[in-house]
Amino acid sequence: MGRSMIADATRGKGITMILAASLLMILLATSAPARDYPPDVPPPKPMVIPTPAVQTLPNGLQVVVVERHTLPLITVRLVTKSGAECDPPSLPGTAALVNGLLTEGTARRTSREIAEAIDSAGGVVENDVDWDSSYLSLSVLSDRSELAFDLVSDMIAHPAFQPTEVERQRKQAISGLKVAEDDPSYLADTAMQELVFAGTPYGHPEDGTLESAERISAQDLREFHRRYYQPANCILAVVGDIDLPTAMALAGKYFNGWKNGSEPVAAPSSAPMPSGERRVIAIDKSDAVQTEIRIGSLGVPRDNPDYLALSVANEILGGPSENRLFKALRTRSGLTYGASSDLICRRHLGAWAAKTQTRTPETMKSAHIALEQIQTLQEHGINRSELDTAQSYLVGHLALEFETSDNVADKVLELIQDGLPLDYWNQYPDKVKALTTDAVDAAAKSYLDTDHDVIVLVGNLSDFKKDLKKLGHLRIIPLTDIDFGSPNLVRGAGK
Repeated sequence: MGRSMIADATRGKGITMILAASLLMILLATSAPARDYPPDVPPPKPMVIPTPAVQTLPNGLQVVVVERHTLPLITVRLVTKSGAECDPPSLPGTAALVNGLLTEGTARRTSREIAEAIDSAGGVVENDVDWDSSYLSLSVLSDRSELAFDLVSDMIAHPAFQPTEVERQRKQAISGLKVAEDDPSYLADTAMQELVFAGTPYGHPEDGTLESAERISAQDLREFHRRYYQPANCILAVVGDIDLPTAMALAGKYFNGWKNGSEPVAAPSSAPMPSGERRVIAIDKSDAVQTEIRIGSLGVPRDNPDYLALSVANEILGGPSENRLFKALRTRSGLTYGASSDLICRRHLGAWAAKTQTRTPETMKSAHIALEQIQTLQEHGINRSELDTAQSYLVGHLALEFETSDNVADKVLELIQDGLPLDYWNQYPDKVKALTTDAVDAAAKSYLDTDHDVIVLVGNLSDFKKDLKKLGHLRIIPLTDIDFGSPNLVRGAGK
């Protein structure tokens, strides 16, 4: 009997609490205004990038200084205005190997001593090669600024190219290439690049080939370094918690002794081969369970006046925001997990490439849908809603590209290398927002051209081989015959 009374009392208390909670919810609901839409979000504050100070040392080295005193950090980044496009024609991958060895020992320091010096300063070093440039960047606490200048100047001007380090880097490159050459995505991207940029210094693999990696010697690396790593061909960016006089004093102290070679740097010529028809290259990889698809054509260099309009068109076709390729191939058709497009703008040339992958039996259907989307954008243009979405993404995403001193150094150097105004990024949001549908339509109509595209397919061709000729002028290459060091992509051809 006592246990029953306790249970009744507990139930009564629970009912009381439920009634009280319900009453509270009713009161809140009646006192708060109904909202069936998201709250208003104020427009983002305009981002202001400090205009860099640019001075030139007596040896021709441009020095760019951007003061950012928000954190006690400094980034010293040196860029050589020569990258993979300057690879010797018979030795692709030379620029990448030279750059990879910059941190592996100098005339004054071993690789171990360099690593220990950077660790002692709590620093982070990065080096990499792009098509138009190579860079070495070191970020440290601002009280170790002098060490950063000392290390960067030493690594850039006096790399040792020790035989043991060269051999170690060579083996790493060969190992990486062996893995990459069995990757359908790598095969498709590399074939596309070589075909679109055929006849230009961009028409080879930037990481080289197995054959070239075997043949590059330490002397080849020294010759490339001597020719292109000259102060008059370089830019030094200093970004962070440092003032202009201090930055220039340290730059003069550690870089004035760096001398130019007797041979001036000349830009490689870039004359793409004309194409009169759509070309289709199918690489037969019999063990593939899906097909990598690339569709590309020549585009524009980075300083082209249509760059911003094309950036918006690319966002609408296949950019990270909502895009047509993804909607058509994934949302409506369920043919792929992803579809995108890239606007590739280099110093001398550019390209436009759409990419996706699909199940082997759906290859032809997916390729046709992708072509339809490109053609529709070219012929019928975009609508206002798409323009608004693309503009919002491009402007909103910009701030993320300036989060760190290293990011700022990279973006400022991009302007100088490409001959753009130093206030470009401050003007960028207004210029993007000023674009009209007519301007974007005109740019897309001028540069998208499905009649002269290059189409690359990498997969098991047995399921769709008979239909490939419907796409265009066809060449089928077995995977075992692929050679990215050959102008025809075929082993032994053109050698």
